[in-house]
Amino acid sequence: MPIRLYDTLQQAIVPFEPPKVVRIYVCGITPYDSTHLGHAATYLTYDVLIRRLEELGHEVSLVRNVTDVDDSILPKARQLGVNYLELAEAEMARFRSDMEALGMRPPVAEPGATEAVPQIIELVGKLLDNGHAYQADGSVFFDISTFPDYGKLSHYSREDMLRIAAERGGRPDDPAKRDPLDFTLWQKSAPDEPAWDAPFGPGRPGWHIECSAMVLSAHGETLDLHGGGTDLIFPHHESEIAQSTSITGQPLARHWVHSAMVAYDGEKMSKSLGNLVFVSDLLKVADPRAIRLALLRHHYRAGFEWFDTDLDEGKALLRRLMAAASCGSDPGFTGGADPRPFAEEVRAALDDDLDVPRALDALDDLASAILSGGDHRDAPATLVELADLVGVDLTVAVRPR
Repeated sequence: MPIRLYDTLQQAIVPFEPPKVVRIYVCGITPYDSTHLGHAATYLTYDVLIRRLEELGHEVSLVRNVTDVDDSILPKARQLGVNYLELAEAEMARFRSDMEALGMRPPVAEPGATEAVPQIIELVGKLLDNGHAYQADGSVFFDISTFPDYGKLSHYSREDMLRIAAERGGRPDDPAKRDPLDFTLWQKSAPDEPAWDAPFGPGRPGWHIECSAMVLSAHGETLDLHGGGTDLIFPHHESEIAQSTSITGQPLARHWVHSAMVAYDGEKMSKSLGNLVFVSDLLKVADPRAIRLALLRHHYRAGFEWFDTDLDEGKALLRRLMAAASCGSDPGFTGGADPRPFAEEVRAALDDDLDVPRALDALDDLASAILSGGDHRDAPATLVELADLVGVDLTVAVRPR
């Protein structure tokens, strides 16, 4: 049976049957602050998927972008009195360190928006030439009236799209727009903001166009899978589809996967609320594997609340797994339970829309069975192999940083 994944566009769990080389693009961070648990939970989703695909014999080409110029990073750099690229570089170093500590597979490429400006200018020019965009007040906007499928990914009503666009920086009240839902492709820069010369006037890239440019440069016209958080479905991914398809005539991705949001003690984690839980802080008090396990106990499509006690559960599960795995090096170990049914359950769970919580339950059950005894001396080795499938290395003793 193939892996089955929920597809946002189809609103159903469907088979995911990619080619031998799987082209995946996941939207990265805007590096103006530290890595928080929402970031970690999102990227863990695709990390586990990649590990399972590799076990099935696929080669995975993961590209993850960096939004190093936009309406979030520029004000923060201004506030700190630093160059926006210096801020981005410092925060990306911390982000990569956090991801490495959590055992994430690195992407094959991690391009920044500023690197893609020539490609972005080219795409904006094509959209102007083919009538999908227009110039107004020094900026360039995508004309959604030329793309009837706008809204098909999110399945939102126009009223919902207008509300969400206002919440997420879409500026539907901009008088320069023909339609409030038209979105920015090229933005006129403020006097103290970076600007690039372009045939349609000096300025900087809009948010959505950067990903279309980087997808085309890295993977071609159509991805096997496009991912990100559910907060990116609209307007970001909806707009990506519109501008990319208007240029290529092809679907942007064959499969869309989105991971749900993380709250903290009942409140959505956000910079404005000041309740972000940073990975770097947790790494000071916990084994990275315990953090990973604590996050993976929640299904990627089920938005969840993080409580401080979640980390205690992750630590406890890691202790149980480590204790069972260590039996394999114990000369007095006589054997554990037959690991084959547990292995089948782990893989079946992962193939069933990445049901990692169910897979972890099977790992926990195998650990308990090993500690209870039996006649299978290979059970601890199988536990180590299965734990590695969800990114938890049971062969080393790691301490908090």
